[in-house]
Amino acid sequence: MKSLLPTKFGPYGGQFVPETLMPALIELESAFVQAQNDPLFHREYDQLLANYVGRPTPLTYAKRLSEILGGAQIFLKREDLAHTGAHKINNALGQALLVKRMGKHRVVAETGAGQHGVATATVSALLGLECVIYMGAVDIARQEPNVFRMKLLGAEVRPVKSGTQTLKDAINEAIRDWVTNVENTHYLLGSALGPHPYPTMVHTFQSMIGREARAQILAETGRLPDTVIACVGGGSNAIGIFSGFLEDKQVELIGVEAGGQGILSGKHAARFGDETKARIGVIHGTKTFVLQTPDGQIADTHSISAGLDYAAIGPEHAMLRDSERAFYTSATDSEALNAFSVLCKTEGIIPALESSHAVAEALKRAPTMRKDQVILVNLSGRGDKDLNTVINTIGGIL
Repeated sequence: MKSLLPTKFGPYGGQFVPETLMPALIELESAFVQAQNDPLFHREYDQLLANYVGRPTPLTYAKRLSEILGGAQIFLKREDLAHTGAHKINNALGQALLVKRMGKHRVVAETGAGQHGVATATVSALLGLECVIYMGAVDIARQEPNVFRMKLLGAEVRPVKSGTQTLKDAINEAIRDWVTNVENTHYLLGSALGPHPYPTMVHTFQSMIGREARAQILAETGRLPDTVIACVGGGSNAIGIFSGFLEDKQVELIGVEAGGQGILSGKHAARFGDETKARIGVIHGTKTFVLQTPDGQIADTHSISAGLDYAAIGPEHAMLRDSERAFYTSATDSEALNAFSVLCKTEGIIPALESSHAVAEALKRAPTMRKDQVILVNLSGRGDKDLNTVINTIGGIL
């Protein structure tokens, strides 16, 4: 059957899955296209975004931080103030509404930092869906508050003890479950990766971040930002905010990957930052840049932030990087922890460790820019979930 939508982003993307999953992907694409053309779907989705999720999320001028750095003016898109504490709810809600349209009653999902798991458990409770969340045992230990939240919301959390026991392995198990139960189960994928139509679908369900931010920064400053910065794991929050500025060529788009303990250490998740490991490959149903060992196996990764600890990047980001429409850098664990502390003390905002990577890049760039220039940072989530990690890392210093 011919796809209803483009299946690739340049040479990236596609559908690399077992034949048993193709009917489910065809059904999902059809449901998604029909929903996008259905005013009733948009009305229900928009009402829930406004009255349940709390959109639009605010734009906050980081006045003290901007003054201290002495350069560009920094604005924060506050996805941390959305219901459940991160941008993940936007996509989870959209996909859950599609599940109801397809007549299915069970969802499975993967989670690293736990925010997608919480969002999926939340919308499942809202819409009466059975919910199973797969999470690496390492991530369960470092994201304990989110694990408890998922269980409170009625989800079953299944620990994954294979491989590195992190996000990659959780995705593996979620896909195995999906293959086994494909007739009544939807895989509610949380990031802008996976087989078509997931990257396009997630882009669409996160695009309101960019639309809102563009309108808000114009209303606040009378101009577009010079630079937009977002952290990049799989890439959903970044693709969401980038989407509002893709046609504005004068706006620089910067994605920040997890530098871990430094590129040279090998303990990182910087897909574009390590030329010795990053090669084009296929993982979890999509073709993109993947950190690999010399013999082509998926390389181990590391990040203090569970949500960035993944060996691949979404295919649209790979295309944006090739075309030089977006540029990618990295922040180390220590730089992210410093940014976490700085934002807490200057603005009274506790960011997620994922978002702290984007803040770290703003701390580097702002002092090199003029005071009449503007940086827009996507604050993708709040840091409640990371307090155990921060306490164990810098608690003694505090």
